[in-house]
Amino acid sequence: MENIIEYRNVGKSYNGKPIVENFNLEIEDGSFISMIGSSGSGKTTLLKMINGLIEPDRGNIFIRGKKVKDYDLIALRRRIGYAIQGNGLFTHMNVEENIGFVPGLEGKSKSEINAQVDKMLELVDLPLDIKKRNVELLSGGQQQRVGIARAYANEPSILLMDEPFGAVDAITRYQLQKDIMKIHRQTGCTIIFITHDILEALKISDKILVLDKGKIEQFGTPADILEDPETEFVSKLVEMAKYNMQIWQGDI
Repeated sequence: MENIIEYRNVGKSYNGKPIVENFNLEIEDGSFISMIGSSGSGKTTLLKMINGLIEPDRGNIFIRGKKVKDYDLIALRRRIGYAIQGNGLFTHMNVEENIGFVPGLEGKSKSEINAQVDKMLELVDLPLDIKKRNVELLSGGQQQRVGIARAYANEPSILLMDEPFGAVDAITRYQLQKDIMKIHRQTGCTIIFITHDILEALKISDKILVLDKGKIEQFGTPADILEDPETEFVSKLVEMAKYNMQIWQGDI
């Protein structure tokens, strides 16, 4: 399968402190990658390098073989979905206006935008009669679904998600996990998903990227991570996951 994203010898420092050093990674088109690791391990930095919100000090990031820095970054960001914790919605707009924002910037007609809004609402399991409601009047789960719908409204080939479910309750989080897995299954877009929850990563991902102090501890399938942890750091994550699974199953 073709690589859609590639990091080559990427380095980034803040105030003289290295965050990532000599980072190399290839991500296949259509994959679902979860990034997990300690705070300050470089997850968000690596994510934002893909859409050019952060520029590396050294090395390059490629999208479909072309350096990110060689793209028109405004146009690139409109073609890459971006969802964050707390949804990041425009609170002065209603649901329809939020979801239709980027298609509007792309010059789509009103009828095209209306059709796309309906399509996105259906994709995230929200009723069409919610379109005219102000987003501040929605529940947390509904807001997060609208945030996902807005991020995917231009039907990007890449969807970046920075702890998008971190601020919702456990039941809503479970439903949102099902939603994003459905979106991946139905659309085939490449998803890069940051989480602090190893069980979430194991559940939703094709592959998991485990990071610590800006370095790759392991990159593999959920089965690879569970059955063959390569470092002590990964082993501790796996122990935590297995312990939590035992609690839920009533074995402890």
